Amino acid sequence: MEPGDHWREVYAARRPDEVSWFQASPLPSLDALARIGAKPSQSLVDIGGGASALVDALLDRGWHDLTVVDIAAPALAASQARLGPRAEAVVWEAADIRSWSPGRSFDLWHDRAAFHFLTDAADRAAYRRALDEGTHAGSHVIIATFALDGLDKCSGLPVRRYDAEAMAAELGRDFTLVADWHEAHLTPWSTEQRFQWAIFRRG
Repeated sequence: MEPGDHWREVYAARRPDEVSWFQASPLPSLDALARIGAKPSQSLVDIGGGASALVDALLDRGWHDLTVVDIAAPALAASQARLGPRAEAVVWEAADIRSWSPGRSFDLWHDRAAFHFLTDAADRAAYRRALDEGTHAGSHVIIATFALDGLDKCSGLPVRRYDAEAMAAELGRDFTLVADWHEAHLTPWSTEQRFQWAIFRRG
């Protein structure tokens, strides 16, 4: 099954709060943005943002240049329905990151739990091409993946696990590690998932 078909089936079969990565409040992402002093005047793209409530929280805080990219249109539709008229303030892109062309650069690139599904080297190279196009000198890149002691599968799919050094190697020398830390995410059924967060700055 193609990844797009897989994720469309997931969101067709389950509500957003019925998946393991659900967060009622995107506190870890907000914490990451606070660590670098991110401001509402900056532009942000949320990769794999789908049904995440991050965009809601940012709109509440006065952000106005927001883009959400997800492979599953039903996930984006769930966010749009939740936001109602406020959804018009956000750019929504139903696209596979492996073939997506941003067409612009962003001050902030945020990815919570998309990159670790790219187990093929060619897919990771395609992601980096989008990252290179979608960022500029001074941009910050926030990526959260399963940690080395995290799961090796999620939603029935294999994942790659990372520490900060391995992620730095993936992004290349143009991106300097600014901060990294671990998070113990609790699923809706109270099981723990270990995440590795890392923030990079593009030189």
